[in-house]
Amino acid sequence: MDEGPEGNAAWLPAAALAAVTWRKATASNPSGDCVEVAVLPDGDVAVRNSRAPHGPALVYTRAEIAAFVAGVRGGEFDDLTC
Repeated sequence: MDEGPEGNAAWLPAAALAAVTWRKATASNPSGDCVEVAVLPDGDVAVRNSRAPHGPALVYTRAEIAAFVAGVRGGEFDDLTC
């Protein structure tokens, strides 16, 4: 796993993620423009753009994903939607 330019964002190349099972929301965009997630063997969560399945994926801990989901549910990002 590599760190991003700020040293705080982990990512993996697509080749390192060939064995994981990706999933996306059932209510995703019909054109396939979606965020996909996969649980890695160590329990971390990889996130990628479905339009670029051969590109890198960002990697987060379960705690980081839980904090993000809590923020979404709590309305912290409502100002980013139309």
